[in-house]
Amino acid sequence: MHEEMIAKNINTLRKQKAITLQELADLTGLTKGYLSKIERSKKAPPYSTLNKIAISLGVDAPFLLNEELEGSQDTRISFTKKNQRKVVERLGSLSEGSLYGYAYEALAFDKPGKNMEPYIIEPAFDEEGIFQHEGEEFMFVLEGQHEFIYDGEKFIMEPGDSIYFDAAVPHTGRSLGKKKAKLLAVMFNYKRI
Repeated sequence: MHEEMIAKNINTLRKQKAITLQELADLTGLTKGYLSKIERSKKAPPYSTLNKIAISLGVDAPFLLNEELEGSQDTRISFTKKNQRKVVERLGSLSEGSLYGYAYEALAFDKPGKNMEPYIIEPAFDEEGIFQHEGEEFMFVLEGQHEFIYDGEKFIMEPGDSIYFDAAVPHTGRSLGKKKAKLLAVMFNYKRI
């Protein structure tokens, strides 16, 4: 999935809903200038920022991965074949304003208004950022070894291990070993407009 499409979809959806950049800034707590930069960018913002923007626009982050925001499919259900998953890779660095390098696959990107966001994530080997946002998360290790850090406490997770946590508490993680970990993650958002 091209990151440029995400930026374009943010702009398109904001205009469809007749929300100004300043109104979106007020809703997200981000600055108008930063939001403008995101809309003009060819790179997706960090996932936590993307999630904040999506919630403020009344959708969820994976919905912004749609190639066409308006479709004729039944929005009550989302069926995604393995080869139809939307993949986003962000290999940013702190120097370019990204909090974390990540790759994730959205599993139900075309279902608008959902309260849960399921995805598969492959964390980088180096923890570069601390995440903290509204909602709850569940993670299940599918492959590899993952070091999860929650409020300073470290948990070494292996295939079959899972963790459920309050996402408002600072957390981060990284892959351990020779191969990147692969996790099934589900994020639940409290706030919907």
